Amino acid sequence: MPPADPHEKADRLLRDVGATVVAAGASAAASYAAYSYLNSQAAHARQIIPHRTDAAPNGDGVYFPDGSGPVPFHRGMEVDLHLAVYGDSTAAGLGVDTAEETPGVQIVRNLVRETDKVVRYSNKAIVGATSKGLAAQIDASLIARSRPDVAVILIGANDVTAVNRVHASANRLGEAVQQLVDVGTKVVVGTCPDLGVVTAIPQPLRWVIRQYSLRLAAAQRSAVRAHGGRAVPLADVLAKEFLARPEHMFSPDNYHPSAAGYALAASILMPEVLDAVGEWGGPLPSPPEVSEVAESRRLVNRIKRLVPSVPGR
Repeated sequence: MPPADPHEKADRLLRDVGATVVAAGASAAASYAAYSYLNSQAAHARQIIPHRTDAAPNGDGVYFPDGSGPVPFHRGMEVDLHLAVYGDSTAAGLGVDTAEETPGVQIVRNLVRETDKVVRYSNKAIVGATSKGLAAQIDASLIARSRPDVAVILIGANDVTAVNRVHASANRLGEAVQQLVDVGTKVVVGTCPDLGVVTAIPQPLRWVIRQYSLRLAAAQRSAVRAHGGRAVPLADVLAKEFLARPEHMFSPDNYHPSAAGYALAASILMPEVLDAVGEWGGPLPSPPEVSEVAESRRLVNRIKRLVPSVPGR
């Protein structure tokens, strides 16, 4: 076979380089178009979903087995258990009208009924908080010498919307869990919810946010367990109900849970809370690995249903 002409080799090289440049340019253009489109959807979603700066109803105090309470706590008051809640607006219970409807108070009411104990409840959650603010919430409790016996943490949604890095956010949560474990507190964490259930967020942005929130939830679970806490996968359990009955499970802002949504979250967290204080007395329920309803609504699975299968494959 005769050697290739040097001029021909040079021409072929130029063609290859040119094709690569064109392909790279097309890919960059497509990426920029997708980025711009998602940004426009995010701006639209921010207009639909209200930016809440109001405070959630305050249910702090001491609760008694006879159903009375909350009574304001004061130094020297005898209580059997102290339960504290840390985290973001969902931990605070934003979206409902009364303290009794918040997840923390629903948990403490159930805890009192199940254990027949006097329980002090403190909610330190802050509306708009991300994992970056958890350490300060816990510091405030410990500096005031009010170490809880059991703590519930709900955090993650704002880390997703702020596009905080997944592993950094999970590591901060793990450090917060360790902070509490080191002083003898039992810690139960409801990991990041599936934000793909928020239908006010348009597709495909909702699909992107769903993947991000599920990745964060998985990283949170690993970090919580590594630092001695108990992780409850809220995304896997709550998504089915929120997708099936959004008008019932969401508050009027279509973003935060309603009283029914918080009640469901509280019921899912309760077994771990009771087990943490030695009051469960049986095997803990195993939540599903993934919500079947949420999976059926994944973009890739919807496309598979639309594309007919090829015979023989």
